Amino acid sequence: MTDPGDLYRPLLRRLTEFFRAQQPDARRIFHGRGRCYPGLEHVVVDWYTPVVLIAAFDELVHCELLLEAIRDSDALGQIEGIVLQRRSELGAPSQLLWGKSAESFTVSEGGLLFEVHPGVHQNAGLFLDMRLVRDWLLLKSTGRNVLNLFAYTCALSVAALSGGAKCVTNVDISKTSIAWGERNHGLNSQSLSQVKSIPYNVFTSWGRIKQFGRYDTIIIDPPTRQRGSFDAKRDYGALVRKLSRLCEPGADVLACLNSPFLKSDFLQELFLKYAPDFEYQERLAVAPEFEDEDQERGLKILRFRYKPASPGA
Repeated sequence: MTDPGDLYRPLLRRLTEFFRAQQPDARRIFHGRGRCYPGLEHVVVDWYTPVVLIAAFDELVHCELLLEAIRDSDALGQIEGIVLQRRSELGAPSQLLWGKSAESFTVSEGGLLFEVHPGVHQNAGLFLDMRLVRDWLLLKSTGRNVLNLFAYTCALSVAALSGGAKCVTNVDISKTSIAWGERNHGLNSQSLSQVKSIPYNVFTSWGRIKQFGRYDTIIIDPPTRQRGSFDAKRDYGALVRKLSRLCEPGADVLACLNSPFLKSDFLQELFLKYAPDFEYQERLAVAPEFEDEDQERGLKILRFRYKPASPGA
């Protein structure tokens, strides 16, 4: 039997390294889901300053040892609460293991501010693996009209406006998420006059979406599967087919896919089939703390550029 101390040693090492310095920004601390640490594939640890959120995707054994390791790693006294969320159980219930926690508070990332609810919902409100995409949008959005499909809490749109975008359009089926996103825009002193909100299913909203286009940047970041509204394998192609009618020439499309069963060539084949005027440019990096034994099982972010054929060519 594996000694529990040996089991948690890689996690303890990561915690110690992380909290050795001041950590003002939200970050993933430990990504067991990347299958780089045998026996810890079900454990994820996130930092939503000043709360540590442990997500357990299977039974968490020797939880007291993990709690002790987290508290021992806090050399600078940054942690105020430790929350455990049991993602394998119905409703993903959470439990405060130590300290204090608030259902809702604000965190920073790269100078941007976001409202988070760690442990309250299945997702806290900020996808930490998209950090480098937000960095890309900060650098590449000047003067652009940006469409954010499956916008969730609109963190990518916040980054785009902070990077100089002239307008963003947020589309998400959840009115709660869209309202949350508008609060995120407000936290960053962004005028809602630059924000168009479409709280409806993307597939029934093309008319509204076209009203605010054409677009210079389109972000497609769908759930792998959302009951009753989207299935990546079945529905992604229908999104790609619409792109040429939404884009300005030279527009960038960031196509994201977070299924362990669909690889990056799935996206490339969809573009070749349904949007041949879009040229593949690059695969954007995922935040390095999301290390994965097999990159094709993790988040894929591909950038395409719209280069329509000249009339008569």
